Amino acid sequence: MPVGSSGSVIHLRDAVVAPAGFPALAGATLDVGAGELVALRGANGAGKTTLLRLCAGLAPLARGAASVLGVDLAGNRATVRRSVGFVGHRNGLYGELTARENIAFVATLVGATHDEVEVVLDGFGLVGRLADTRASALSAGQRRRTALASLAIRRARLWLLDEPHAALDVDSRQQLDRVFREATASGVTVVYTTHERYTDSQRMPRTITLDAGRVVHDHA
Repeated sequence: MPVGSSGSVIHLRDAVVAPAGFPALAGATLDVGAGELVALRGANGAGKTTLLRLCAGLAPLARGAASVLGVDLAGNRATVRRSVGFVGHRNGLYGELTARENIAFVATLVGATHDEVEVVLDGFGLVGRLADTRASALSAGQRRRTALASLAIRRARLWLLDEPHAALDVDSRQQLDRVFREATASGVTVVYTTHERYTDSQRMPRTITLDAGRVVHDHA
């Protein structure tokens, strides 16, 4: 069952986001706890990406209540951005840099050590020649793992991912799911949008469906 607000990483109550006056999120109510793995489902335009952007501190709250990691989104979105990692359809990598160099660059911004970089690369399967391959030459799955490794090196406590499985083959999707399970086992909360259907309840313990900007189904 969804947790209450006192233990929530994400806490929304009748949250409304209305870019250009249009309610892309029209009164969403939701609680997500630490270490949860959550898939957001729904048709295009249902509000999935808007919900992620709200939680990442990238979209302003118009009405209702919303907090992430205990921070009120109505008043201090910038604080949330420092503890949350958002990966959209674009991975945000520097194509001319290698996987290692991309991660090392992020590491310098947060004060992470060389040893931490190597641990993260190993944890995401970015080893050997792969670590020293330019991002532009990596496969879609390898680029996605590099993007997620950048969230890990900056110690993001909440991962918000827009269609992370898109354009990946079966092996890459399975690798990504394994990364998700390992991250949540360490206490990271992972929320992502998907159009895929899952039958393995261990991989997908909770699925939330949105329609017209509202949560219409929550299956734990």
